[in-house]
Order: sequence, then C-alpha cells, then structure tokens
Amino acid sequence: MWRAVAAGGTDKSRRVGSYAHGNGTMTSSADSHGKDTRVAGRKMDHLRALEDDADIERNDSGFDRIKLTHRALPELDFEQIDTRTTFLEKPLSFPLLISSMTGGPDLEIETINRNLARAAEQTGVAMAVGSQRVMFTDPAARKSFDLRSEAPNVPLIGNIGAVQLNMGLGADQCLEAIELLKADALYLHVNPLQEAVQPEGDRNFSGLAAQIRTLAKQMPVPLLLKEVGCGLSVADIDLAWAAGIRHFDIAGRGGTSWSRIEYLRRNREDDDLGLVFQDWGLRTVDALCEARAHLAAAEESHILIASGGIRNGVDMAKCIILGADMCGLAAPLLKAAKVSSEATASAIEKLHLEFRTAMFLLGCGSLAELKDNASLIRK
Repeated sequence: MWRAVAAGGTDKSRRVGSYAHGNGTMTSSADSHGKDTRVAGRKMDHLRALEDDADIERNDSGFDRIKLTHRALPELDFEQIDTRTTFLEKPLSFPLLISSMTGGPDLEIETINRNLARAAEQTGVAMAVGSQRVMFTDPAARKSFDLRSEAPNVPLIGNIGAVQLNMGLGADQCLEAIELLKADALYLHVNPLQEAVQPEGDRNFSGLAAQIRTLAKQMPVPLLLKEVGCGLSVADIDLAWAAGIRHFDIAGRGGTSWSRIEYLRRNREDDDLGLVFQDWGLRTVDALCEARAHLAAAEESHILIASGGIRNGVDMAKCIILGADMCGLAAPLLKAAKVSSEATASAIEKLHLEFRTAMFLLGCGSLAELKDNASLIRK
C-alpha cells in the first residue's frame, strides 16, 4: 500500500491508494514490502502515485516571481497572432512538447501513449515518450512506443536513461528504440536523485560523459540531454556539450517530485530519504536563466527546452521570454490522456489559447517578438 504523507511530509501513520494493479491483488513480482520490482511494474506504480498524492506536485518552479508588463493598447488583432515555430525541422502550431510520461506493457499505458500521440498530431505539437528501457526487459511494452502511425507529421522523441549506458545498454538498443518510434531525436535522461531514492535504482553515474560522447557519434538523429525534475547546471551542460550534445531540456524542480514518488515506493516506515530530497535541485526559472546566459555565446546552433512545473500558457510565455525555444509539460495532460485523444487535444488547445492570450496582452504578435524580450519583465 502507498504511504500517505501530510503536506509537511511527516505523517507516516496513514495509507492511501493501492499498490496493486487493476484487480486489487499484488503481482507475483511484488517483494515483501509490496512494491512491484519489474521495470514494467514501476511504470504503473508511478501513475498510481500521481493519482494518490497531491503533494507530489511541488508548485515551486519560480514562475510566480516573474511579473510581466500588461499592455492596454497592444496594437494587435488577436486573430493574427502567430504562434508557429519549427522544432527538429518540423512545423508546430506553438512551442509545446508533450514531455516524457510513460511506456510499458499495460493496456492503460499503451492507451495513454496513443491518446497523447493522436492529440499531438491533431494539434500540431511535439511529443516525447517515457523511458524505452522497458521494451528490452518486457517485449510486450514495444506496442506502447510504436506510435508513428498515430502521429505521422509531428516530432517524436525517443527516451533512454543515460545511466543505462553503464548497465550494458548500448548503441544497438538506442538504435532499436529510435527505429521503433521512428523518432526524430533521442532523449538521454539523467536522474541521479530518482535513481538514488528508487528501491531498484541504478546509481553508477561514473564516466557517463565519455559514454555519451561515444554514443553520439553512432546515432542517426540528434541526442538531447534531459533532467527529470532537478535541473541541468552549467557544469552539466558543459560536460554534455564536450560530448557532442547540442540540445538540452533543463527540466528544473518545482513541478512533479520524482524523489517523493520513489519515497512512496520505498515503503519502509523508518525511511524518509525521498522526503528529505523532495525539493532538491535548481528551480526551473533559475536553471533556464543560467543555461540561456551560458549558451548565448555558443557559435553552433542549439535548442533549449524549458520544463519542470509549467502548468499553463502564461508559464510557457515566461519561458520563451527567458530564452527557451520550446516548453515541455506532462502532468497537466495525464488526466486527459487517460480519457481520450479528444480530451487530450482539448487540454492542449486550452494551453494554446492561454499562450496566445498572454502574447496578445504583452503586445507580441509573433514568437520572434516574445523570445528573449527582457523588456517585458517588470523590474
């Protein structure tokens, strides 16, 4: 059973939700503490945690402290505002990336991914899948990543945990992950905190920059380095840049706390490691500003994706003003993705309307007028 925790993160006396799957019984792969030890099982555990514990959402990405200048005379026709952009050489309706969520053999997970892919195609936005490692431990999971037929025209991004390069996964598996998705790029996600707290975590992060350098030379599509909620520092970007990476998803803290999720899975009453570190890392706004300033002088083209606690179109506008090329979010779309592709598309269109409205009220008729425009920020 999941442990319940109060807003302060100290109450271990209550329990909420169920660790079991579907029929209320544990799978045969559950250990003595009740957690599912399969790679595939962890995916369902993560979804259940998001449903059961509202405090996984930390609400501290830094967006509230960014105040923008309202224009009472925007001198614009709302209907003429142009939010279009290009990402990975494909056109998008606005700079939204559906961030990595899940993948696995369970029908619920496959349905979520197909609904996300169909909605991405319908609304003209990009999509990244969850970690594809599971397809190598459970072949039935492959269906949840075979999505190109659902989204033939928009960018799709594959996903492998960088630490797996130290665990025997190599170029052949990465190529297979790219081929299955027909991916336009591949995320290498880095998640040392999650792995440190995760009961089954892989914690050998030594020498990964060298591994990434070797891998990058063998890949037919761009690699993107992505954190999962603690932020990329300038030192991380420098290491990855030297290894051949040119695209970065800073994925700062303040939104979904994977440390807290894995705390729930540890399921030991005397163990609060995940709570101690639930707010660890660089806030999204801070990580974005530091990365943008650091990359400003780069002579080679690069892409900077902001993610981590983006919850509406105003947050997106702030990210573009601060220098992001794209905005990634996941949690706000998960509930809709469980329902249908139509519900997911409606949620995306809501974000698009919010983003266009923010541009209108800032007097910006195009992304070029919004991007890096520090004059829009109130001092």
